[in-house]
Amino acid sequence: MRATAPRRGATAAATALLLAAGLLTATAAPAAAVASGPVIDQNFADPDVLKAGRTYYAYATNSDGRNIKWATSTDLVTWTVQGTDALPTLGAWADPDWSFPPGGSGDHGVWAPEVFSTGPRSFVMWYTAHDRASGKQCIGAATATSPGGPFVPQSTALVCTPEIGGAIDASSFTEHGRRYILWKNDGNCCAQDTWLRIQQVSADGLRRTGTETQLIKQNKPFEGTLVEAPTLWKRGGTYVLFYSANFFGNGSYVSSYATAPSLRGPYTKAATPLMTTDAFAGSVRGPGGQDVVTGPDGTDRIVFHGWNADFTYRAMYSQRLDWEGSRPIVDGAKIRYEAEDADFSRANARYAAGGASNGVVVGGIDFADSRVTFTVHVPRAGTYRLYTRFANGSDAGAAGHTLTVNGAAAGTVDYPVTGWDNWQVSERDVTLRAGDNTISYGKGANYAEIDAIDVA
Repeated sequence: MRATAPRRGATAAATALLLAAGLLTATAAPAAAVASGPVIDQNFADPDVLKAGRTYYAYATNSDGRNIKWATSTDLVTWTVQGTDALPTLGAWADPDWSFPPGGSGDHGVWAPEVFSTGPRSFVMWYTAHDRASGKQCIGAATATSPGGPFVPQSTALVCTPEIGGAIDASSFTEHGRRYILWKNDGNCCAQDTWLRIQQVSADGLRRTGTETQLIKQNKPFEGTLVEAPTLWKRGGTYVLFYSANFFGNGSYVSSYATAPSLRGPYTKAATPLMTTDAFAGSVRGPGGQDVVTGPDGTDRIVFHGWNADFTYRAMYSQRLDWEGSRPIVDGAKIRYEAEDADFSRANARYAAGGASNGVVVGGIDFADSRVTFTVHVPRAGTYRLYTRFANGSDAGAAGHTLTVNGAAAGTVDYPVTGWDNWQVSERDVTLRAGDNTISYGKGANYAEIDAIDVA
């Protein structure tokens, strides 16, 4: 059982000092979660990928003197960055000389291209640029006869909504012969909400024609003041809306997702983000601006950007994307499972737990028949790293839980004293089979609570 609340607070305060001083550690082994290295190791932010024939074309936000950088590949791994500008001229509505200081000296506000084909030798690019008239970001369209351009811009903007902060981050989705545009109103520029929106467009992608629907806005702590960069993917009968959130300029930027049974929602957000700096154990910083594409081997991949170690440019990454039903799983990133979502018996959920990842933890794992059982999904059989997020306020000292994996005893998970509500991580390896696995915690030495587990 847990200690009383006053004792819990006193123990937490004392052990926090020990942790800060480096005299106590909750983990002994290095993190195993890691992304493959960048596939384009130069500035290539907000990547969009199009497959035309047997070639993949990637497009990126302005940098290195080009409005839209582009690259080609046949396997999504080895890329050749082309030396030309895919969009050498902006539409007459856009200001090519405007600058965006947070993006660096070369950022003129030409962001987040989206390219798709509307027929043989017919390609459309949607892009974000700075509107001369309103002083806000708006979305324009351009056309070309080749995926490498040069794209020729339309003279007027496609989406321009200065009254709600402007419009950025267009992406395309097609279903039943209809094309839709998704975008974000740039409300964080002006202390307004940011909504991801969807609307049908004409067959040529150059006019909005249908009713606009708001899908999701920022309302989770990890999202900060904004959601942006929508990408819509359909998995079976479920619509999966990928998006990025929080400030793009540091490691707090994340990618997450929401799901819905119908195109226009309602969408239910995941409890925790899909990709974070921590999920990749710092090997990718601020992962976001994602796109999803099917590779030449038929498996899905997620492409996204992340900052280099010095935060001087955002490189492009390409990771395998697996699925647990409609839940996306990114190769190399920790997969989080909340304890309150596990099956537990002779144990109890505790709500409003300070510092817990979702505000709820499972404790009272105090009896011989107490169990907390997680069902986790991994794409391939092998050795995985298990991260248990715990708090141990036992007066008697170190604690632990017995561990059972797929019905077989697998040793223990050990916890140093941390104090209640002072959440730390204990790491160990487990062997898992491809597909679903059960990981079960039982009563061990003394007493501890579980907030969540991560598997990578």
